[in-house]
Amino acid sequence: MNKVTLTKMPELPYAMEEALNRLRINIGFLGNDIKKIMVVSTLPNEGKSFIAIHLWEQMIKAGTPSVYLDADLRKSITMTKYGIESDGKKKIEGTSQYLAGNKHIKDVILHTDIEGGDLLPNVENVVNPSMLLESHRFEEMLDYMAENYRYVFIDSPPLNLVSDGERIGSMCDGAILVVRGGETSRNMVRNSIQMLERAGCPLLGIVLNRVKGSKGGYYYKRYGGYYGGKYGEGEYYASK
Repeated sequence: MNKVTLTKMPELPYAMEEALNRLRINIGFLGNDIKKIMVVSTLPNEGKSFIAIHLWEQMIKAGTPSVYLDADLRKSITMTKYGIESDGKKKIEGTSQYLAGNKHIKDVILHTDIEGGDLLPNVENVVNPSMLLESHRFEEMLDYMAENYRYVFIDSPPLNLVSDGERIGSMCDGAILVVRGGETSRNMVRNSIQMLERAGCPLLGIVLNRVKGSKGGYYYKRYGGYYGGKYGEGEYYASK
């Protein structure tokens, strides 16, 4: 495997790290059958990629073998946002290139400078990735990752824009829905939940993101009724 360094991985404030750790612990209570976890939002800019990659990081720090898969093939910013750079001369090939090519998945997954942490970013965005996501290679990739890691965190496109998220969800064990506080309406969230149900992807929880406390600090609390308690429990969580 190629070795890479995440040169722009930020150090989180204590409250954020604690909230992510609580989310990590709650995921551990879901049972051994939950391995492929889609992290998704309703709209762009709700913080799904932030939650996905930092949840992956927290799992690794806790000693749980995990892989981050960038499946947002249309508008991924993972490479630039986190400054993913190769430690050698080997060119980095990402998700869309793997799906369009004939290499084995183990030859494109990247080792990172975070010990025990592997990932596959999307290096080249494509205009219409539907054919790639519907190919047998995508499902085989997910199965390989699930067999070789305890968790696969799949950063997926927003549900309300394209059908990619539903397709990915149909192959996952569950989804974490990231909601931007004060921005995404209840009806939009309900619609996203219905889309996940239609895809056969259980909702594992809702993360309420970018929420500030009364004194400007960050906080989290139990989810239980804001969007309807029948959908289970999740975490309110605030990010930058």
